[in-house]
Amino acid sequence: GMDTLEVDEHPRPSATIESMAKLPSVFKKDGTVTAANASGICDGAGALVLASERATTEHNLTPLARIVSWQVTGCDPTIMGIGPVSAIRGALSRADLSLGDMDLVEINEAFAAQYLACAKELDLDNDKSNTNGGAIALGHPLAASGSRITTHLVHELHRTGGRYAV
Repeated sequence: GMDTLEVDEHPRPSATIESMAKLPSVFKKDGTVTAANASGICDGAGALVLASERATTEHNLTPLARIVSWQVTGCDPTIMGIGPVSAIRGALSRADLSLGDMDLVEINEAFAAQYLACAKELDLDNDKSNTNGGAIALGHPLAASGSRITTHLVHELHRTGGRYAV
């Protein structure tokens, strides 16, 4: 049969500052990462259709967006979560664009501290970054976060009339 989803399981409307302050750290005894400032692991799925310009013409398809650039990068694994910095810089450099050209920026935030480190290093504009909430607010659909972020950015660019996002 068919099940109906009526309530998102991720948000916790009964959470308070006081209850969150009592949560234990998850990685080390006196650490700062808790369930309150980390992304929840949620169900999710995503699919994207990528096609060349030739294929869109040949099959009479109307693309929603165009990928201008991408970047594959790596970083020191002891500095968890800073990888988006070099990926964003590399992709923008390859496209001869800058963060100032971006209408929207989205970083998959596994943890608040990780996002804040990337935001500080990139000097992100808060008004353009994770504008409708990131993984902490929405949940982290393992193996689907890239398609979730891409789809969100495409539709948000259409909604706001923006041109570029990273």
